[in-house]
Amino acid sequence: MSPKDTPGASRTGGTSRFSGAFTPGRIAMTVVAVLTLVFIFENTREVRIRILIPEVSMPLYLALLATAVLGAACGYYAAARRQK
Repeated sequence: MSPKDTPGASRTGGTSRFSGAFTPGRIAMTVVAVLTLVFIFENTREVRIRILIPEVSMPLYLALLATAVLGAACGYYAAARRQK
């Protein structure tokens, strides 16, 4: 058997089996997910929002999430229109 075929070769060669699991993109997304959870837990109080005439009461994080989703949808639409 060659050294590459031995059962412990991958661990002794300086690389671990988890080296591909921790890419910069995955680390960044994990940090964003943790910060999002912290943001949600810190902003759970009810706020009153007035949209033209009706007044709605909802948690602050839901209002900000709805605004972010609408902004992302508008940005996606503008980018798709530019590509045509």
